[in-house]
Amino acid sequence: MIVRRLGSWVVRVLAVVWLPVVAVVVWQKVTAAKQEPFFPEPLVIWERMKELWFTGPADHLFLNEVATEHWSASLGRMFAGWAVAGVLGVALGVALGRSRLVFDFLDPLLQFGRAMPPPALVPFFISVFKIGTQMQLATIIFGVIWPVLLNSIDGARGVDRVKLDTARSFGMSRWMRLRYLILPAAAPKIFAGLRLSLSLALILMVLSELVGSSDGIGYQLLQAQNEFNVPQMWASIVLLGVLGLVLNAIFLVIERRMLAWHRGSQGHA
Repeated sequence: MIVRRLGSWVVRVLAVVWLPVVAVVVWQKVTAAKQEPFFPEPLVIWERMKELWFTGPADHLFLNEVATEHWSASLGRMFAGWAVAGVLGVALGVALGRSRLVFDFLDPLLQFGRAMPPPALVPFFISVFKIGTQMQLATIIFGVIWPVLLNSIDGARGVDRVKLDTARSFGMSRWMRLRYLILPAAAPKIFAGLRLSLSLALILMVLSELVGSSDGIGYQLLQAQNEFNVPQMWASIVLLGVLGLVLNAIFLVIERRMLAWHRGSQGHA
């Protein structure tokens, strides 16, 4: 049994890893043959990444002070904006999803807000909050709240009516219905919105740091572009891709654990 599980785990890991490995090998071969100045080889990018961020001590995962300063600033803004948007999106979404009248009244406004591209509102946020952390957080929150909000509305509206009527007939309070019936039923939709919004938070974090920022991964990317430092620019791009991959994988693990009961109930049904 243990050998079978270990073999299954190895197969899954290889299935995930083989395509990126092949892509990097092909990238290395093509760029080494072409020698294009704007498309450096992966080995050159990796050397630049080590020089930039991985010259620290082993007990700090080899991260130096530059990596600690810029990465912590970017991730702090991203997670703060994502968390605020998540809490607001779930709270408002569940409330709107359980009130048909209020939802119908606000739906045109919601559709208008969802259609507004966050980059177009950066000048507005700058005029309101000035350049700085508040502007960056406002950009992230506005951009990432919509997937959470709309998925929460959809999940709250999809609760089985029979179950709600049964809960009322047994005298369950509104708070108990919300905690034990509505939120569990809407949880798959809510987690889907949170997962999508996490990817958007990473993108908007970079976008917000391209305007008047003095630290962060986006700031380093812009600095490399202004200095025509192509390897450093690609190092920042690769770092953002790896961060997106890692964050998505971590969220998937959390989601599977949190929603294990849901998959179990579907399999039982």
